[in-house]
Amino acid sequence: MRLMLRFIAIVLLTLAGPARANMVSDMRLIGDMERTRFVVDLEARPGYGILRLTNPDRLVIDLPGIEFAEAAPPAEGRGLVSDYRYGLIAAGKARIVLDLAGPVEVVNTFVLDPVSSEPARLVVDLVPTSAEAFAKAAEADRPARLASATREDQQGQADGGGLPVVVIDPGHGGIDSGAAGKKGMLEKDVTLEFCLELERQLKEGGKLQPVLTRTTDTFLSLAERVEFARAHHATLFISVHADTVRQDYVRGATVYTLSDDASDALSQALAEQENRSDILAGLALEDEPEDVADILFDLARRESRNLSIRFAKELVGDLRGKVALNSNPWRRASFKVLKAPEVPSVLLELGYLSNKEDEELFRGEGWPANEAEMVARAIEGFLGGAETAGQ
Repeated sequence: MRLMLRFIAIVLLTLAGPARANMVSDMRLIGDMERTRFVVDLEARPGYGILRLTNPDRLVIDLPGIEFAEAAPPAEGRGLVSDYRYGLIAAGKARIVLDLAGPVEVVNTFVLDPVSSEPARLVVDLVPTSAEAFAKAAEADRPARLASATREDQQGQADGGGLPVVVIDPGHGGIDSGAAGKKGMLEKDVTLEFCLELERQLKEGGKLQPVLTRTTDTFLSLAERVEFARAHHATLFISVHADTVRQDYVRGATVYTLSDDASDALSQALAEQENRSDILAGLALEDEPEDVADILFDLARRESRNLSIRFAKELVGDLRGKVALNSNPWRRASFKVLKAPEVPSVLLELGYLSNKEDEELFRGEGWPANEAEMVARAIEGFLGGAETAGQ
């Protein structure tokens, strides 16, 4: 009888499938500058951790095994919270980041169990404090912060089969949605759709081995993207984006290369915007390793920049007359994601979600297949020429 009951239990568990993640149904802020309460409604009682970060002041709530009912751009703040955003920071790990209007003290946190029609609730109460007190609390959080930064879901080493490896980097992802169009289109979705198609076409061509930094809606820090390209011994690194800029008339594909001095004010503003991705995801920037400064490093970086510029010019030339290009299609700025010293790297701006025509293009028939095919052929042509020149 006992064996039969055990067998039935196993069958029922198998039929039930994997356990479903605890779903967040709502989030809200209550209160004012004297006391602010943040409330999260969930299906079941959650586990959670809270970290404080400085420069700028943020409160990070990590929630293992949690999912959100829908993705969303940053939400409007209230009281001591200027705004907040949420999403996946790693596989099976959700994160909420509260941007603070000033330093705060977390005076109370508690969880209410679900009762009848009422959901489970996570409640966080905040009051103002001094900058010194907040910085001290953030420093005390440092061991937990470093432990939470360890990633376990990054893709393994790709076997290129002797083919040149092209690392394709869909910008943003997870908690970092990137730019948002006027009709709700998110940059992280546009870039992933394009990169998956570019990967397919490069594999179909059979001349190169494409590897994506992410294949799902997950977050990678800028440093992790750079290290990913280096670890995979990339012959070329392409980071793909679709940003917004203040000038909504700016449109068209643009290729950016790394430069300490921006080529123009728009490029400078865009680099500053992109370099904030880690801050938006609730990472502590002081934990990033500093650049190495030696002769070999500088030589490798100089050679990579020269190849990056050469590829950027060839890509623009191949795309001209076939896709809508920006009026100044090759620009330069200090993008952190392009800083792998030995890997030629470019940032491909597919277009700008702040422009109505570009956003419509991303929704149109034939996209992204047509554009991805042109970029794929340009990559093959460049690397084929590079191989011939090196023989």
